[in-house]
Formats: sequence, C-alpha cells, structure tokens
Amino acid sequence: MSKQTYRVCFCCRRQFRLPVSEAPEEIKTLFALYSENGIMTADQLHRFLVEVQKEHNATEEGALAIIDSLKHLNIFHRRGITLEGFFKYLFSDNNPPLSPSFGVHHDMTAPLSHYFIYTGHNSYLTGNQLSSDCSDVPIIHALQRGVRVIELDLWPNATNDDVDVLHGRTLTTPVDLFKCLKSIREHAFTASEYPVVITLEDHITPDLQAKVAMMVTQTFGDILFTPGSEYLMEFPSPESLKRRIIISTKPPKEYLEAKEGKEKEKNDAETGKTLGDEEAWGKEVPSLKGGTLADHKQNVMDDDDGNDEKDLDDGDKSQHNTAPEYKRLISIHSGKPKGGLEEWLNVDPDRVRRLSLSEQYLEKAAITHGKEIVRFTQRNILRVYPKLTRIDSSNYNPLIGWMHGAQMVAFNMQGYGRSLWLMQGMFKANGGCGYVKKPDFLLMTGPNNEVFDPKTFLPVKTTLKVTVYMGEGWYYDFKHTHFDAFSPPDFYARVGIAGVPVDAVMKKTRILEDNWIPIWNEQFEFPLTVPELALLRIEVHEYDMSETDDFGGQTCLPVSELRAGIRAVPLHNRKGEKYNTVKLLMGFEFLAL
Repeated sequence: MSKQTYRVCFCCRRQFRLPVSEAPEEIKTLFALYSENGIMTADQLHRFLVEVQKEHNATEEGALAIIDSLKHLNIFHRRGITLEGFFKYLFSDNNPPLSPSFGVHHDMTAPLSHYFIYTGHNSYLTGNQLSSDCSDVPIIHALQRGVRVIELDLWPNATNDDVDVLHGRTLTTPVDLFKCLKSIREHAFTASEYPVVITLEDHITPDLQAKVAMMVTQTFGDILFTPGSEYLMEFPSPESLKRRIIISTKPPKEYLEAKEGKEKEKNDAETGKTLGDEEAWGKEVPSLKGGTLADHKQNVMDDDDGNDEKDLDDGDKSQHNTAPEYKRLISIHSGKPKGGLEEWLNVDPDRVRRLSLSEQYLEKAAITHGKEIVRFTQRNILRVYPKLTRIDSSNYNPLIGWMHGAQMVAFNMQGYGRSLWLMQGMFKANGGCGYVKKPDFLLMTGPNNEVFDPKTFLPVKTTLKVTVYMGEGWYYDFKHTHFDAFSPPDFYARVGIAGVPVDAVMKKTRILEDNWIPIWNEQFEFPLTVPELALLRIEVHEYDMSETDDFGGQTCLPVSELRAGIRAVPLHNRKGEKYNTVKLLMGFEFLAL
C-alpha cells in the first residue's frame, strides 16, 4: 500500500497510508448472496437487479451487457463477474440515482400553467445586482443548463435611439438587446426542445417599442409564437409549443411612469439588509416552519413589482401611445387588476394571465390567502422573484412558491448556494427538459370547488430510507493539501430533505479522520408527507477544528424520481458542475407504511 507524506514543519514530516477503494461489508454480503464460488453469472446479476435494485424491467440480456462492459478491466471472468467487478459496476456512472432512460416522461400536453418552469431572474447579470457587468454569456449558460424562462430589462440607451439590457438605476454596464436576442435564438434549444419564455421588463418609449418589435420578429421569425387573439382563454401546452419562443410582459406603459414607479423600490432597497451566502458552501436554506416573516419583518414592504405592472382593466386609457406591433408580440400578459390581493388572485374564466409577486410578498400572502393562490395557479401563471435587498444575487427557499403552485420561481442563476442547488435538483426531473408537471393535488378541484390547502396537516405517505456507504474521488480531483496541509481530510456527509415544512430536515454522519476514502455505512430515515415536492439534499464537508469546515461536494435529487437500490451518486461543486470522479455509494429504499 502506498503512502502519502505531509510536511509538519521544516524538519518534520508525517506519513499516512493511502487506502484502496474496496467494497463495504454490506456489498460483500450481497455479492455472496447472489453469486457462487466467487462468480456472479448473468442470471444471478439479473436477479440482483430485479430483487435489490427494483429494476423490474431488467432482462438477462441487459445483465450480460453489464458484464461485457467490464471486459476492459483486468477483473473479468468468462463466466461472470467477481466481487471487484460487481463493486466497480455499482460505483460507476452506469449506475446513477436517476434513470437516464426515463427522458421526458411527464404528460406534456396540459396547459403551461400545469407545470413548474425553470425560471431565471435578471438573466443578463454576471454577478451582483448593483455593479456587475451585463452580458449574453449568463443567458447562454442558463439555456445550456435547461432554464426555460429568460428575463430581460429593457431601457433606452444613452442617446435614446436604441435599446439596452441592464438593471436600471444601478452601476451595471449595459449589453445590447440584439446581442441577447441572437444568443437566445442560437442556444434556446440546445438542452431542451420545450418552449423558451422571454419575460420583458419594459422601460422604453413607444418608438423604441416598435424597434424592439422589429428586432424580435426578425431574430426569431417563424419560431416566435404569437396568439391569434389579444388574450388567451387557456395557455397552450409545452408539447404544442416545442421549439417556440414566447414573449411575456405587462401591457406597456410610458417610460416616465415606470421611472417614477421605481423610485420607492430603490429607496426601500437602499435601507434593506442584504442576506448573502456567507458560508463556504452557501447559507442554509431558510426554513418555512413559521417565523419566516418574523425573520425579515424589517424588510417587508409592498410588493416591489406592483408599481411596474399595468392595471389590466385600465388598458384603453393608458395604451393609446403603445406601439401596436409591440403589443401584438405579447402572448403571456402580465399585470394586476385594480385593487388588492383578492382582486389580483381573481380567476377570470375568459382569459389567463401572469402575476408577479416578490418572495416576501408571497410569504405574506400565503398566511391569509394560501388556498386562493393555489386556485389562481391552476389556470394562471404566478411568477415569484427575489426581493430587492438580495443585491448579492443570493436566492430564497423555492418551496414557498412550489407548494402554492407557482410555476415561475425566478432565481439568480449566476451565483451559487444551497437555495440554487435545490432549484437545480428540482429540474433534474423529467429528463432535465425545464418543465416539471405539478403534482395532481395542486391541480385538482373537489366536488364543492375546494382546492388544496397548503396549511393542512397531512399523514405520512412514505418513508425514504437512505444508506450512506462510502465516498471516493477527492484524492484525484483535489490537491492533497487542499483540505488540510498536515494530514488527509476528515470527511462527514450531510443528508436531508427539502420540501414542505414538516418534511424538511438535515442529518449527518460521523466524522472520519485522515481518510481519502471514507466508509460511513450509516442509515437515515425520512418520513415524507408530500414526497412529490421532496428533494434529497446531499453534501460532504471536511471538518476543520479551527476554521469553517471545507466544502467537499453536493447534489440535490428529486425524490419522486430516485431509483431504489444501491446507486453511485456523483457530486458537484458549488456552481453545480459535476466533479470528474467524486461520488458517493448510497442505498435508497421506500418503506411501506
């Protein structure tokens, strides 16, 4: 066994044995159960796949293909595989926690309002909300990850004869609108064939609206979806809108009106407290278990998008200066009827629309109007966006939106942190196409027109049993002094659930000292009342006695699509990019009640 040397001081060194990756005891026991004389045949591997891995569609031919895939290793046996080969297969990329064969498997023929949609916020920003550069690069990156809603803020340029994209009244440097549109056209469908929605926040005059209309029409041509009538009675389906671009914005207003409406937002934001991702791996996801508003009560203010959205029933009076060709582009109308929250959430049987609320306004509204929000989102689209004080481009707990049926939970995609990991985890579902069908309970209406009440106490539907066997790969993906200058790392794993408040919990393994290949063999059980919205959170950290623990990888997986059995779980860095070799060997089992 080889050794690794660490320098303690100029005259002293410490040596540590480098462990070899080998199967944990439970894996050895399973191999003995499904093998004979140290060899697992194709028939025995097939039985293992069906009985332990719960792959009921597995075939003996498929098992034989697995054995053939190991021929290039020096552990192949002509009659089957050895323990080492069995372990290599379980810990390989060919045994992922989510089935790659599923692809897009949700019903995609329902209206857009029946789906959670992967949504970006201020998609053009490269960093913080106040002074970072604006660029088409983050838009491209978002589309390549499968994001389906791109937000652009439109402002007149310095000479008022063209349109820039920037975060208004900040120090952000602008980017040309045409450049953004061209990049969207080129990259819209690289990760998914399903429609891309461009939400426009409009601060431009009618002559510039006409110029935008020309640019949009020329850039997208036939792939631009425009409705046959001014308002839609029902949203089309993602299936019917494949490879189409959709424009969503509020009915346009005069530039000066919008300018005045933004002043209150700016002043409130300047006095607000910023909440950043402070820890090395990101600030913990805010809890939804009561107290959510109290934690931020100093920052609660009127909905900060309210001044920017046009009253829907005031159209004729204020739109006489609107460029008609611009107005015809709008497929998903955004706006608030006159009045307060009850009027905003009113469901119009003759037309559908989009409503935008800030995260904190939604928290406030959910306390008194939770069922009304659910009812609204059955036909209409609700967009939730970060509060103004998140100037560092941090994010919030997306579950506050999803558990109330909000389709567009808008996130700052350019940063990182635990909240963004949840977003990335949710949209690994349904083949990563950017559209996830909402659970039936958020869409159903009872015999007395009742809808789901998010405050209802629900019984446990299932219990997820998670086993954390071991991890490997850090030795190859990191410098040997990355975690500790004087010894191998001391790893521990954190495993838990993000979901409705009663399901949310985090647990952790013991710390294993001085080991590049930690073997924990620890089990955890998670009772789930709403497994449809549950996300499995997995993190690895390296314990540091004197400083903040180091980050060792993370992933987040939709529980509804987890494959039972023993699986190799790849870990990702803080930005959500997969490491080359770092992974965990884990077991998943859904326990019957």
